Amino acid sequence: MEIATNRSKDVLIVAVSGRLDTVTAPEFEKKILELVTPENLKIILNCADLSYISSSGLRVILMTLKKVKANNGKLVICGLQESIKEVFNICGFTSLLTISENCESALSSF
Repeated sequence: MEIATNRSKDVLIVAVSGRLDTVTAPEFEKKILELVTPENLKIILNCADLSYISSSGLRVILMTLKKVKANNGKLVICGLQESIKEVFNICGFTSLLTISENCESALSSF
């Protein structure tokens, strides 16, 4: 798993690639929760290069969402591959999260 960040105006874009599973979730959790600060309350999680997500990865995304919302921020997920989109549907995450097809549409949701 790799994590990269960049910024578009006041929106932090976090790109995650590879596998987000039991092995990599603790590292992702540490990094993403460090990024949620009063300066970073508009966050896009770009999953275009995410190939797999386990329940551990889903838990970290849910924790991130709660932390962002607790600070009156917004988290948008974009670029979900079909297999991961199906996991989000099955788990009910599509009703909890704002999901966009790509980064451009995610940016326009702010």
